[in-house]
Amino acid sequence: MAAASIPAGTKAIAGDIAEVGLQVEAFSGGCDALVHLATVPGGAAEADPEASRRVNIDATYDLIERAADTGGCPRVVFASSIAVLGHPLPRAGVDDSTPLSPELIYGGHKAMMEVAVAMMSNRKMIDGVSIRLPGILARPREPSGMKSAFMSDLFHALKAGRHFTCPTRPEATIWAQSVERCARNFVHAISCDSAKLPPTRAVTLPAQRVSMGNLAKEIARQCNVSPDLVDWQPDPPLEAAFGDYPPLNAAAAQAAGFADDGTVANLVSSALETLE
Repeated sequence: MAAASIPAGTKAIAGDIAEVGLQVEAFSGGCDALVHLATVPGGAAEADPEASRRVNIDATYDLIERAADTGGCPRVVFASSIAVLGHPLPRAGVDDSTPLSPELIYGGHKAMMEVAVAMMSNRKMIDGVSIRLPGILARPREPSGMKSAFMSDLFHALKAGRHFTCPTRPEATIWAQSVERCARNFVHAISCDSAKLPPTRAVTLPAQRVSMGNLAKEIARQCNVSPDLVDWQPDPPLEAAFGDYPPLNAAAAQAAGFADDGTVANLVSSALETLE
């Protein structure tokens, strides 16, 4: 985070999230709520499983325990992922009863921490909620280690009027939410009524299910460029992992007050604003 974006009155602590000294300093003043976003993401986790375990399991568990140790049963908001669901997903659709079956190291580690959040909540150590993120659009252009980065790269290319080669078919389907809507959901999670959460304390965020072809057309329309700037060169393994999402019923999240962007047009408009 750039220093200029840190709100006045906020104390910034920079360092390795797994370092004991940094963790102790971070919680030295107590803890009302912990919003945990740090992660070694999908592609990076596959390339370096040891780093994924160190950050996504060990450091995460330690941070939650340190928050709990401050007393008062603090709210813990954990950023999980739809990667916990694995692939292939049920063709009829995904709902709150769909079992977790991760195949990626990233998804497996996120699933483990969802269980930890539920266990510590059941023990009244924390008041936790795990939020499973869909595709968040649009992310910055710099390397993220995420294999799903092509979704955001599409926005950057069309906004700049550049050609883009998409590694899926136009018919490939994704679940997506704008950065702005995602941020609002995290703010809501800090104070949402935990009595409305499922026993797992985990919710899959509502999302727009859209084909890559229709997403490209809507981005092109709002950017006033031709959708022909996009060509399609499918990468079958990548599409199987990130472009084959069935209908989504996120009833538990909606009952707890979480929301999506409403329409694909709203999602695209909001996502483009984050690029400015």
